[in-house]
Amino acid sequence: MRKVLPAMLAVLILAAPLTTWTQTADDAGAKNAKQARAALDAMVQALGGQAWLTMKNQMREGHFAAFFHGKPSGGTTKYWEFHEWPDQDRIEYTKHRDVVQFYLGRTGMEVTFKGKAALPQEQVDDYLRRRDHSIETAVKTWLKDPNTILIYEGQHLAERHLADQVTLISAQNEAVTILMDAQTHLPLRCTFQWRDPVYKDKNLDAEEYDDYHTVDGFPTPLTITRFANDDMIRQYFVDRVSFNQPLQSDFWSVDAATQRIKK
Repeated sequence: MRKVLPAMLAVLILAAPLTTWTQTADDAGAKNAKQARAALDAMVQALGGQAWLTMKNQMREGHFAAFFHGKPSGGTTKYWEFHEWPDQDRIEYTKHRDVVQFYLGRTGMEVTFKGKAALPQEQVDDYLRRRDHSIETAVKTWLKDPNTILIYEGQHLAERHLADQVTLISAQNEAVTILMDAQTHLPLRCTFQWRDPVYKDKNLDAEEYDDYHTVDGFPTPLTITRFANDDMIRQYFVDRVSFNQPLQSDFWSVDAATQRIKK
């Protein structure tokens, strides 16, 4: 008994600092998560608040340029892009709008004068990956999940602006990092990593947002630049944008688009 008591006492003495340290770490983590959520809440309010969260649809009209190793690889292409939360997207190309791509749920289809056909799976995977890691998905889906981890990572420079940086880690261990202007709280950059299924190396995708204009109460970036592993690959210039527009009943029908383009 005499040997047991000193041993127990030693354990208690050693355990006390560990308990205190753990409690301190938990408190610091909770404070950090609260700061991260406050930054994200400020971003949502800056984007339009509840009206942005409940937006029915949006349309962007403009043109984009493709890049290879950071250099333009040709002229610009006209496009019209329609999005309806959570998983309906339609993109029309050329001035005649006679090339239409649909991303509906987890599928991708293309319609031309030749008819309809499935898009290459690699292209579909790329599009869905970006949609799954978008700011909209991070806020409307990840942020509602109590298992999502929020980390405030301080202030950094983005687009020559001082920005608050927050990373969200989902229950599936996926991560999205968002940088928000420290003054306006509008998003400036969004990044995520993904592992190549063949070579197993990690890739970094990023989008930067610039030249904000307010349309129908929604601050909207008119320049969007996309990067892959820090190389600029595409830049979008938005000429016109609209929100909550009434759409035809068959707007999301691939067959209806096929019949229209064939004529």
